[in-house]
Amino acid sequence: MSGTLVALALIFTQLSLLAFGGGNTILPEMQRQVVDIHHWMTAREFTALFALAQAAPGPNMMVVPLVGWHVAGFSGVLVTSLAKFGPSSLVTGIALRLWERFKDRPWRRKVQAGLVPVTAGLVIASAIVITHASVPSWSLALIAAGVAIATTTTRIHPLLALAAGAVLGLTGIGQP
Repeated sequence: MSGTLVALALIFTQLSLLAFGGGNTILPEMQRQVVDIHHWMTAREFTALFALAQAAPGPNMMVVPLVGWHVAGFSGVLVTSLAKFGPSSLVTGIALRLWERFKDRPWRRKVQAGLVPVTAGLVIASAIVITHASVPSWSLALIAAGVAIATTTTRIHPLLALAAGAVLGLTGIGQP
């Protein structure tokens, strides 16, 4: 068990330091580590934990303690939470002080502009990983695409789209 906790600590410390643009940017690597490399869960289990975390109130990275719980119980929750949120909090505090110190420098605007496409790419990669793991059939892919289009191009509330997807799931549409 202690080997698993050490592995969780190393993985989530690394992920903590890579989370540019928000926690969702590290989802592909998190999923790769816990599913493909360590085989602690399946892709569908990871997606279910992610969906549960997104449905719960609170920070969007609630998936981190859920993964810890799934892998190693309460000890896993503590290790993954401290490893994910501790290092990035320290780096953020230091970076904010430095960022403010150099606020008038021309290179700062260039760095800021360069981080935008990096962050966008990481968010898109996260969406692809989660979608790939959660849509095993063409009909589910069409439902997911329809919901994504509806929620991004209209003012439909995301919970209504979620409810519609749940109803379609209950009817058996999209079952592999």
